[in-house]
Amino acid sequence: MSTTIAPARDDLATITRRYASTDDTARTTRTPSRWRQLALRAAAPLLVLVLWQIGSSNGWISPVILPSPATILAAYRELWSTGDLQAALPISLQRAGLGLLVGGLAGLVLGVIAGLSVTAERIYDAPLQMIRTIPFIALVPLFVVWFGIGEDSKVALIIGASIFPVYLNTYHGIRGIDRKLLEVARSFEMSRWQTVRLIVVPQSLPSILVGWRYAAGTALLALVAAEQINSRAGIGYILNTANQFQRTDIILAGILVYAALGLLVDAVMRGIEHLLLPWRATHDGS
Repeated sequence: MSTTIAPARDDLATITRRYASTDDTARTTRTPSRWRQLALRAAAPLLVLVLWQIGSSNGWISPVILPSPATILAAYRELWSTGDLQAALPISLQRAGLGLLVGGLAGLVLGVIAGLSVTAERIYDAPLQMIRTIPFIALVPLFVVWFGIGEDSKVALIIGASIFPVYLNTYHGIRGIDRKLLEVARSFEMSRWQTVRLIVVPQSLPSILVGWRYAAGTALLALVAAEQINSRAGIGYILNTANQFQRTDIILAGILVYAALGLLVDAVMRGIEHLLLPWRATHDGS
């Protein structure tokens, strides 16, 4: 009997993927070119920059409140020439990356266990949901008391902010698996490990990756708050120093660096998602 079941088990991963994905032939063939998509994405920001510069040049916008794009560009050149920007970026990225890695892995483990075990869900899901409703910014004073004003409190804040997006998406991704697929696994007498490897992981992976994508963005938000805690290095330190000297141009330059990091991290996470889910058909909006 084992000789007849084994081939079916080997093909079950392909069957489940086909079951979950939309038929590739349903995709429209008339999609915009890549250059056209990039142009459409860049049109709105460029228009804002042009209007912003025109308003500043004509004196419609106060340079004290909102410096012109040319002034902010000069601030970037100043930060680059002094070496402050090159020194701050690796430190901020290290804080955010370490917090995201530790918090994301913790959320992943907790989400997998809660998704597969009703007992685990009953033990810690409710406490986690209560903690999740607390804004992580409100925890800053408490983290300062617990961990001090050094690096530990900063990384701990980012860890705490990164746990919940991964946990929630992992948990709901596993619990959202079609029961018919699990019945197929039982029909083929698959072991627990085979069920997890061939059904649970492929079916829940899209949701898990979305959780990591949200967690990456949340980690950057937590980084902004964390670097206001007596920072002596990083982008937050540049902002605090600029605030003391009323350098609005450098403050805006630092804020735009945070925004650029957010876009970069999101693009990286989307690339990882496409790399790990090449079989998944998605709606392209056309």
